[in-house]
Amino acid sequence: MKTITFIGNGNMGLSIAKGLKNKYIIEVVGRDMKKLELFESQLGVKVDKYLINNFDISNKTLLLCVKPANVEEVGQKLKGRAEVLLSVLAGTSVEKLKEHFNVNAVVRTMPNLAASVGYSMTTMTGDVEYKENAEEVLGAIGKTLWLNSQKELDIATGLAGSGPAYLALIAEALADGAVKQGLKRDDSMEVMRGLFEGFGKLIQDIHPALLKDAVMSPGGTTAAGYSALENGGVRASCIDAIEQSYAKAKEL
Repeated sequence: MKTITFIGNGNMGLSIAKGLKNKYIIEVVGRDMKKLELFESQLGVKVDKYLINNFDISNKTLLLCVKPANVEEVGQKLKGRAEVLLSVLAGTSVEKLKEHFNVNAVVRTMPNLAASVGYSMTTMTGDVEYKENAEEVLGAIGKTLWLNSQKELDIATGLAGSGPAYLALIAEALADGAVKQGLKRDDSMEVMRGLFEGFGKLIQDIHPALLKDAVMSPGGTTAAGYSALENGGVRASCIDAIEQSYAKAKEL
């Protein structure tokens, strides 16, 4: 099996490693051996662990998952020249990564939290000659989509990368609404989870507008609830969420 070298050991790195651990050899590099050991424990498989100072990246495939603010510091601690750097950092350009890391190529990627269960929606862009390499690695944790520009990737970050948080808010709110009307909490959560599981399959083949029209009969319960959502500005707020996320990505 090929080896993937994780630079950084945070939550996103762990989620991706969980999706890759049965298909790749994992090694992880960080600043604190205790945190690296915790990463290994949470991953549930044996990994090679290294402290970052003077770690040799020569000819390796790197998966960078540190904080954007730490790019310069981390790059200075490494030695050698890597084959390719796959970055999951929001808003951090290919140019900036090449400035601080000694690598042959850079591919920016944006997985999401579902990587840990093999269902990430990962968008990518960068050095196109490494497109297949990136698709092979990130395809092990879900679907991938290659985009033509970094601007498109930053927009997609607000949709797929941040999307699980938005959907989690909606899921929690819907369940709370059922509890407010008298449904038991455990039952409400089970119904909500079943709703999202089924919806996830339907949306693969049916346009959202058609799904909505199929459910909403004239003067019915769905129409009443849908009207409440529109009155509450849910549609506009979702559109604004993507806009604000994209604006933040540009700031980074």
